[in-house]
Amino acid sequence: MKIIGHRGARGLAPENTIASLKKGLEHHVDELEFDLRVTKDGVVILHHDPYLHDPSGSKLLISEYSYQELKSHKPDLPTFQEVLDTIGHPVPLYIEVKPGIPVAPIVKIMKSYLANGWQPKNFVLGSYSQEILLKLHKEFPDIQKVVIENWSGMRATRRARQLNTKRLSMLEYWLWSGFIASMKRQGYELYSFPPKSARKERLFAKFGLTGFCNNPDKARKWANHGLAGVVTDYPDRFEK
Repeated sequence: MKIIGHRGARGLAPENTIASLKKGLEHHVDELEFDLRVTKDGVVILHHDPYLHDPSGSKLLISEYSYQELKSHKPDLPTFQEVLDTIGHPVPLYIEVKPGIPVAPIVKIMKSYLANGWQPKNFVLGSYSQEILLKLHKEFPDIQKVVIENWSGMRATRRARQLNTKRLSMLEYWLWSGFIASMKRQGYELYSFPPKSARKERLFAKFGLTGFCNNPDKARKWANHGLAGVVTDYPDRFEK
């Protein structure tokens, strides 16, 4: 079972930061996952939500502010290039490109690194947006693509066929043993990820739903049914 650090290791350090990515490597993840967005001035940064919230309560829409303006509110906000230069590729970098953002700045950066010694195997590209994945697939046909879906296996497999990929990633709460086994029989690599926030996790808990991406014992049970790996907030819990 592959262990993927969620936004680096968001349970152990501030998510989508250099510190979080290093923490994931410290605990021997197989891949590092992080999110990309683009600022008003075309800088590619690591951030999950479309808005940046700072400690004072300010809420800034990332696409409407320059990188320097955003960094003044969040000093540890890293650029994509900074991550590539600082972290390198000791493990594949699993990049989630958020829906609705321009891909051209991301493509430009990746092509420059691929032209200077990086290999397609150093990257994995995922998105909820099929439009974005198709654009990235056209630019990088040799880089593995991940279809990210919350719950619909039918939609996920249809999207995967369009992209000629066998890799899917779905929200942990909608998976069950029969579905996992079925995906494996069809030749898919099925991964799972936890909810995007603690608030969402509490909401699922109210309905008696508990996840497994942060629980090694539960995750290994699903791996026995064919789950390929988990995107986890706590990679330290999976160390042997």
